[in-house]
Order: sequence, then structure tokens, then C-alpha cells
Amino acid sequence: MNQDLMMSLVGKVIKIDRGGPESRVGMLLAAEDDYFVLFTKDDGVVYYKMQHIKSVTVDSKDSLSKELVLPENVEYYQGEDFMSVISNFRHSWVKVNRGGPERLEGILNEVEDDYVTVFSKHEVIHLAMFHIRNISSGVKDEEKEQEKEKEKEKEKEQEQNTKGDNNSKSVRGKKKC
Repeated sequence: MNQDLMMSLVGKVIKIDRGGPESRVGMLLAAEDDYFVLFTKDDGVVYYKMQHIKSVTVDSKDSLSKELVLPENVEYYQGEDFMSVISNFRHSWVKVNRGGPERLEGILNEVEDDYVTVFSKHEVIHLAMFHIRNISSGVKDEEKEQEKEKEKEKEKEQEQNTKGDNNSKSVRGKKKC
């Protein structure tokens, strides 16, 4: 993608790529020479490398922006290039490449000119810098899933308590003859 084109879209809600695991909708926060910064509803702040973007869609009717709410204090890194930006994520939990078989989550350890090193579970992964399409920092998916499961359990308990209360009321209301 062209930096001038991307800079003209800063502050607008756009769709990156037409579909597939890497496609995302979000607000363009910044555009630099070889990367841009996108805020998405599900992933938060995501840094994309320009060279991997196939298409950018701007909806003239603004239907893409209906569900996206940009928090007031969104913070993101800016640097002269993609490598300088992701260097800020050293020793942090990162999510590399949003979807597909090359999706990766772990702790970013090293950032070199041509590769990064990520600790993921029991593996040390050396990933070529060229093959990083996007990256974000934050809580790992497993933790998010555990939080969702805990919320579901609480909801079930509340439902059972509510049903239990209703049952006990109806039992108390019956008279024995």
C-alpha cells in the first residue's frame, strides 16, 4: 500500500483486505513508511506492515464504523519503521499474524534486522521479519477464554439460584391436606 493513500485515511474506519483470517475492520490511527496502526474492536491496537496489505476498503455509507467505539486514551507506539515499533514489545506478550496457520502468540524476546524470537509455550520460535504481517501486544487468548468461561459459570449459578428461589417459593405456598 501507498503511504500517501494511507495517510489520507487516518481517522477513518477502514477494512483491511477483503476477507480471510487476516481481514479486520478498524480505525486507522497512524500511517508511516512501512507500517500503519489500526484500532480494532476485538484486537485493540494492531500494527500492520504495508507490504502485506492486498486491499483497503472505505465504506462511503459509514456502515463499518457503527460498532467501533474508539476509547479516549488509546495509546500506541510510533517509530521511523516497523522494526523500531515492535522493538517496544520486547519481553511482552504479543500476537503475531491475526489468523491462519502462521498465527503465533508468545513472549517477544529478540528483535533483529531479519527475524524475531518468540517464546511460545515450550518452543523458541525464530520468525522471519518478512513474514510478520501484523503484531499486537496484550493478554493471550487462553486467558480471555478462561475469563469468558468464568463469566458463563457465574451466569449459570445465578440462573440456578433464581430457579431455586422460585422453586422454594412454590413449595412453601402449597398446603398439605
